[in-house]
Amino acid sequence: MSALYAWLRSHRLFVDCVLAMALGMLSIGQLLHGQWTQLPAWLLLISAVAVRRRISVTAFYIGALGGAVQVAGGEFFRAAPLPSDITMLVLLYTVAAYRPRRASVPALLVSLAGSAVAAATVWMPLAGPGHPPLPQIAFVAALFSGIILLAWVLGDSMRYRRGYYAGLEDKAARLEAERHAQARIAAAAERARIARELHDIVAHHVSVMVVQADGARYALRTDPGRAETALTAISGTGRQALTEMRRLLGVLRSAGEQSGLAPVPGLGELRELLDQARAAGLEVSYTLSGTPRELPEGAELAAYRVVQESLTNTRKHGGLAATAAVTLRYEPDGLTVEVTDDGIASPGSEPAGHGLAGMRERIAMYGGTVQAGPLPGGGFGVTARLPCPAAADAPAGVERGQPAKDESAAEEPVASRPGQQQDGHKPDRAGNALSLGWSESSGLSGAAR
Repeated sequence: MSALYAWLRSHRLFVDCVLAMALGMLSIGQLLHGQWTQLPAWLLLISAVAVRRRISVTAFYIGALGGAVQVAGGEFFRAAPLPSDITMLVLLYTVAAYRPRRASVPALLVSLAGSAVAAATVWMPLAGPGHPPLPQIAFVAALFSGIILLAWVLGDSMRYRRGYYAGLEDKAARLEAERHAQARIAAAAERARIARELHDIVAHHVSVMVVQADGARYALRTDPGRAETALTAISGTGRQALTEMRRLLGVLRSAGEQSGLAPVPGLGELRELLDQARAAGLEVSYTLSGTPRELPEGAELAAYRVVQESLTNTRKHGGLAATAAVTLRYEPDGLTVEVTDDGIASPGSEPAGHGLAGMRERIAMYGGTVQAGPLPGGGFGVTARLPCPAAADAPAGVERGQPAKDESAAEEPVASRPGQQQDGHKPDRAGNALSLGWSESSGLSGAAR
């Protein structure tokens, strides 16, 4: 039926022409049996119906002109009214349904006046003598007026309902556009926050590179001139990168937002996160399978945020008695993070907000995928997969942020101040540069913040 209604709405002229032909057939027999004087009025009425929705007001007055011609011809030729006169009701309904009241009310008044004139000049004389003219005229006029008012009320109510539904559709469209805009804003804000956190990671590695380049400049003595020039360029490039990173962070940070100096969390802090969730009243189980290995700091941060956001959603939407299960699976081709709960989330529901969008943004940056949705047996589940082949891991004994030890330079260890480690030191997660004791590097301690 919906397809039929859509076709009828898209072929309005054809539908109106069919209606005009159907109404015209009501009077065709009367015209063929001697009432040919009413033919002009008949043609005007039928033509007006054919174009009633294209030019509704003009069509109504064309029909009113046909009615006036019919009344004049009936009075002059003593011809009976045509059954096709009901087209005036159709035309009045059309004006009331498709035009504002400032156009439909005058049409209503014209119709009432025309019905009174027709009753007095055409219908009453044809009824024959013997009836009181005034009561009869009043009765017929009241009957005609009631029918005309009914047609106008039906058209006006149709116009009101059509406007009401159009307003609802417009409101729904605006709400949908606003929801999409809010989603885009939330995604942009999440990307900005991710970029700020990645800045700390990148700045950490760059600061380590600067420190090591400064140390290598003193350590390499094979070709002092060329080595010192190259490593000096590396040091300068690193400092320039830190400067550009600070500028980028200033652009991304919102107005009034303070720069956080807390360490960037990773999977090593996952147990602390679970303890915090348990302290908040959420029962959480933790399962670790496979052989843990070092992942890039950004990937560990993304996995940590997936667990954090999933537990937050469980507390917010799972109910008071909900329990959660966190599983980390180290596989040969990557890491799988799975967080499930047995809360009250029903199939087809999804936690409100933009937490899932943030998860997908983070994991997608490292080529991973996130699947989230209600579980068949109840509750909600989130599964994130981060590709990180085992073959791409750093060699055993090499810390993240430290280059592999070069045997050719092992005979000349880098000098350091007393109390400082010469080798094997691991950079901290806060992104602070490590000082090896040279005066040139003293300005790097806060460069990466």
